[in-house]
Amino acid sequence: MQLSALILAKNEQEMIGDCLSQLSFADEIIVCDQNSSDKTVEIAKKYTNKVLNSNLWQFDKNRNFLLSQAKGKWVLYVDCDERLTPQLIREIKRTIKDQKLPAYLDPQSESSRKRTAECSAFYIPRKNFVLGKHVRHGGWWPDFTPRLFKKDNLIGWTGQVHESPQINGKFGYLRQPLIHLSARSLNLMLTKSTKWAKIEANLFYRAGSPKVTAPKVAKAALSEFLSRYIAKIGILDGTIGLIEAIYQGLHQAMVLTYLWEIQNNSAGKFQKAKANQ
Repeated sequence: MQLSALILAKNEQEMIGDCLSQLSFADEIIVCDQNSSDKTVEIAKKYTNKVLNSNLWQFDKNRNFLLSQAKGKWVLYVDCDERLTPQLIREIKRTIKDQKLPAYLDPQSESSRKRTAECSAFYIPRKNFVLGKHVRHGGWWPDFTPRLFKKDNLIGWTGQVHESPQINGKFGYLRQPLIHLSARSLNLMLTKSTKWAKIEANLFYRAGSPKVTAPKVAKAALSEFLSRYIAKIGILDGTIGLIEAIYQGLHQAMVLTYLWEIQNNSAGKFQKAKANQ
């Protein structure tokens, strides 16, 4: 078996059908469902008989679980909101057939393209769409993300939220991009931020982060906004560039606000005040 396509899913009934339908070129499709409460599993079973369940929320553990179930020589990780173009599918097929490709070890270097290198894993560029618009600046392009691996060379993933792969060998870079249909609505954006800001805050708390203060919250939000909008020239994306920069600054403020709540035991104080009424 040559290629296994691996998908993590949770309450993705709107997106998973189109995601799985594009993966028919893979030898097997494995879905790891994280206790979805909608029709995600029902839809997934229309495309594959390998729909597994996980009670874990950590990205790294679930990606490692998928890896352990794969039988292909190569594995391709795809998120439910990612779409492969025909050009990318052809490039993936060529890569699997012969991973000695014109030097993608350094995609910014012209001279590197004259060499060849055998790679064990590949980054794929992503075109990120926010509220229906392709965001070209603000640090969102080319947004190389690790997706394609020779299975025996992928040691595993580490990092509960911002997970990263550990491999034996070298990384290469594909040219054709993934389409990333992220941030489809403001409601979804804020729901996602609320979820992950809480998790990030708990991780910071366990790591013994310093006390949160008002200046730290303001500095983090402003720094992220200026980084996205000015330093990484998100301003060139027009209105959507401004919205995305504000949103990223807000996310940083949310993380520190949740951390402040934990550090100050806000929930416990509320219950105590409520009991004294």
